[in-house]
Amino acid sequence: MKKVMVGISGGVDSATSCLVLKEMGYDVAGVNINFIDSNDEINIDAKEVCKTLNIPFFHFDLYNDFKDKIIKNFYESYNSGKTPNPCILCNKYFKFGKMLEFALNNGYEYIATGHYAKVEYSDKYGRYILRKANNLLKDQSYFLYQIPKDALSHVIFPLEEFDSKEEVRNKAKEANLGVSQKKDSLDICFIPTKDYKKYLIDNNYVKPKTGNIVLSDGKVLGKHSGLFNYTIVQRKGLGVSYSEPLFVLGFDFNKNNLIVGTEKELYKKEILVSNINLLLFDRLEDGLKLNVRIRYQGKDNPATLYNDNNKIRIVFDEEIKSPTPGQSAVFYLDDIVVGGGIIE
Repeated sequence: MKKVMVGISGGVDSATSCLVLKEMGYDVAGVNINFIDSNDEINIDAKEVCKTLNIPFFHFDLYNDFKDKIIKNFYESYNSGKTPNPCILCNKYFKFGKMLEFALNNGYEYIATGHYAKVEYSDKYGRYILRKANNLLKDQSYFLYQIPKDALSHVIFPLEEFDSKEEVRNKAKEANLGVSQKKDSLDICFIPTKDYKKYLIDNNYVKPKTGNIVLSDGKVLGKHSGLFNYTIVQRKGLGVSYSEPLFVLGFDFNKNNLIVGTEKELYKKEILVSNINLLLFDRLEDGLKLNVRIRYQGKDNPATLYNDNNKIRIVFDEEIKSPTPGQSAVFYLDDIVVGGGIIE
């Protein structure tokens, strides 16, 4: 019997993943990892799911590692004018890094999570590949492109064939899992107040410093309250007037300027990405044509990729709106994840 360790958060997706794998005949265990604080607090819902399903429950605390790797990147990104995506880094280093290591060291061959995505072996490419889930509205392959490619052969996504969240909840309800109707958590896990600006200030991760709001030609329009308070494409709350609606275009940290402009200035034909992770190929050939997604719920944009000094230059067929530094650009061939990188 093959052994699989499931990352169990206390939500319905990971709970149903445990249930599905058990019904498939796997020897299943649940593991809950604490990222929030250092008191090693056990997630009661996660433990109760394992008790109901009669599977082993593991728990360990990674708060200090999480703070050093994820939270530090979060506030450093805002201090350098970038908008981070902590879930992508967490998947890379923790859920499909340290959790996999923990599972293998404890005699488990596979790990699983409640993500909506697919992993399968491809004879065509001669390797394990990551694909979009059946439920495209819930598909989370965008968040998973940074998984180490060597880890894919040890990964199972039990929810890959589910067509709706309602189907997942009904499955959990039939098994009397108490979390079957628990609401989805869409917030950043380490910011319970949902207010990232207040979080950054309260923890002294940023120091608000007023500066000028300027047009792209340098003309001063007014004052800003601190660059971290603004995001690319933001329109409301700028506090300046102009002949056309203005949007945040970017940041000049050397001069502490907030750069604003008209909507047409948000559109870009090319972007550069770094911190590349490739899953489908070991290297990219110049001129590869595929689709690129620059935000989780955005559309797939046809583009051509070129190597550029350990980075990748992406040339889109048509201009795209507001590519945001710090966010990820993920590459797809049909529904297969080729890889991706961080937008500069």
